[in-house]
Amino acid sequence: MNINRHEELRLPAHVEADIAGLLAACFPTDFGGRSYFQNRHHARFCLYAGDRLAGHLAVLYRAMRLGERRFDAIGLAEVAVHPDCRRRGIAAALVQAALTEARDARAHAAVLFGTAPLYARAGFRTVPNVTTLVNMHAAQTQSVVTEPATHLMAHPLGDFVWDDTAPLDLGGFKF
Repeated sequence: MNINRHEELRLPAHVEADIAGLLAACFPTDFGGRSYFQNRHHARFCLYAGDRLAGHLAVLYRAMRLGERRFDAIGLAEVAVHPDCRRRGIAAALVQAALTEARDARAHAAVLFGTAPLYARAGFRTVPNVTTLVNMHAAQTQSVVTEPATHLMAHPLGDFVWDDTAPLDLGGFKF
């Protein structure tokens, strides 16, 4: 599978339009015709089947805090596979590309909000950390909230140890 990586700042208009169409086909949430939900990402991974965008995954690179420890993390977002292209390993390949990106960036962990079994197969596990984040709605800052994590999954990288009991500060919005 050939996965193309695009920097957000250099995302070609036709690829952005393809991503927006794929997200509209895959999610019940209204993305407003955008290629992202609340905010732009750092990079996109796209897999094409012929001239159709079959799969997409966005990554963010961010400093976070787990208790008193500051660490660098890659956040995975907007994992989508076209309904006609599912069950072919596309999402798994995209997740592996993101994990490679995280290791290459020397990130300490990869994190995401999700429940799909493919994340557990890739080494993510559900974590219960109380999480502080910027709550957004319609791409507008609403408030800073601290609440028990919902569907938060983490994949420590290298020798980083994830502490399930420590509060997690995302250092921004959910990805």
